[in-house]
Amino acid sequence: MPYRAPISDYQFLLDHVVGFDQVAATETFSDASADVVSAILSEAGKMCEEILAPLQRAGDLEPARLENGVLRSSPGYGDGWKAIAEGGWVGISADPEYGGMGLPMTITTAVNEMMSASCLSLQLAPLMAQGQIEALEHHASDELKALYLPKMISGEWSATMNLTEAQAGSDVGALTSKAQPNGDGTFSVSGQKIFISWGDNDFAENVCHLVLARLPDGVPGTKGISLFLVPKYIPDADGNPGVANDLKVVSVEHKMGLHGSPTCVMQFDGAKGWLVGPEHGGMAAMFTMMNNARLGVGGQGVGVAEGAYQHALAYALDRKQGRTPSGTIIDHADVRRMIMDMRADIFAARAILLANATAIDMAKATGDADWAARAALLTPIGKSFGARTGIRVAETGVQVHGGMGFVEETGAAQYSRDVRVTAIYEGTDGIQAMDLVARKMMDGGEAASNLLDEIEDQAERARATMPDLAGPVWEATETVREATEWLVAQKDMNDRFAGATAYLQAFARVLGGHYHLTAALADPDGPRAKLARYYINALLPEHSGLLARAQSGADDLFALSPDELVA
Repeated sequence: MPYRAPISDYQFLLDHVVGFDQVAATETFSDASADVVSAILSEAGKMCEEILAPLQRAGDLEPARLENGVLRSSPGYGDGWKAIAEGGWVGISADPEYGGMGLPMTITTAVNEMMSASCLSLQLAPLMAQGQIEALEHHASDELKALYLPKMISGEWSATMNLTEAQAGSDVGALTSKAQPNGDGTFSVSGQKIFISWGDNDFAENVCHLVLARLPDGVPGTKGISLFLVPKYIPDADGNPGVANDLKVVSVEHKMGLHGSPTCVMQFDGAKGWLVGPEHGGMAAMFTMMNNARLGVGGQGVGVAEGAYQHALAYALDRKQGRTPSGTIIDHADVRRMIMDMRADIFAARAILLANATAIDMAKATGDADWAARAALLTPIGKSFGARTGIRVAETGVQVHGGMGFVEETGAAQYSRDVRVTAIYEGTDGIQAMDLVARKMMDGGEAASNLLDEIEDQAERARATMPDLAGPVWEATETVREATEWLVAQKDMNDRFAGATAYLQAFARVLGGHYHLTAALADPDGPRAKLARYYINALLPEHSGLLARAQSGADDLFALSPDELVA
């Protein structure tokens, strides 16, 4: 599937929309000059176009498989991983002390999105490593960091995250995996984990598992959980992979999509592990990795959306049907509607994620609590809206192809199958929405209010030159403010949760309007303004119905009893 990296879009967003100049102006990220960023994006884009994109279809047709206990990766994936590793793309934002580039998360987000667009199944592997690298940087001992981080950053060793168990999905506190102290500073970890992305492979020298388990004195629930680093091969005295640890891949899931990415059932039978963070502090450490992954998964959604859009657009420009000026279906009004919806939503979702990453970078560089609050607020919105954009755009891509979209040979269906899980893993849409209206509003809605203030201020300034676009954005922002105040006032959390998903999607719609308006101001006579006008006129109005649902409360939702639902 041909893929063209949208370098100009990233560059425009960084230069004119998400405020990346603030990041580059900090001492922490002073190396992220315009020239460096341009070179990074160009080189990453070239790798995605030339090396990763050709692997997309191969992984779908020849899935990863388990043969006599040995994991066999899809054809070409080893070479793809080597290109990612040798290019330094695993450790873009990692600490230079251990071999990382130390670049902003904003740039990592753009590069990861390109990798997702070109081959999502393989991109999951470096994403897992990046999350574990960040978790170890923040929570591991100096000894563990010195041994493991250089190997992960270089791509010599890969990494996973082991949370889920058959009886403990989103309810992580229900896990039963155990860890017993060995008396020498190590632990014996036992239990079975499911849904482990890239639980094993045949191209990295070692696989490093982060595993949640409970110590003998761990209390029930999440407060009694600890985190352990459990390698596939125990490093020897020289730090090289030594004897095999007591763990194995039990099976590889047969999935709807992402066939090239082995999703494993992992069995740990007294496997040797090392504590990461304090005893019973596993969830705090794991959430470092999960928040990294949530930003990344939102980017996966946008990346797949970009790939599906390019695929559908190429088909629409070539497919001859009916009488149109061009002779192709691109000039049919409904096909053009689908193409415009896809493009406008991709820009909105991409801008939200890059703004989210910019806030993360500013919080890291300045230590400012307001930037940290902004990053925390945008994370569930970016993750959920990014995933939903991927699902919506990929589905629309199938529709653009018509009957041929339902035929696997065209490749349109793969995007839809691959991206569907992004709304599920690393916290479902519902979990992201509940987090937004509960934990992220423990400040009484202050972080949300501050962001809405900025959007309204910008809309007010834009009235002078673009009143037809600025007015609807300002009005939509005010309705989100009113809904936010209503949610904060609800004492029964079910009244918040009942409309949480609608509220999150409405907030994202308004953020999309804000970023489209910002783009139009920077390109008033160009295609950015035309796209902004389409989004604000055609898609932004959806926020109104969503906010009505967000404020409907829980009474109607629970009006039918379970028996009545069955009847």
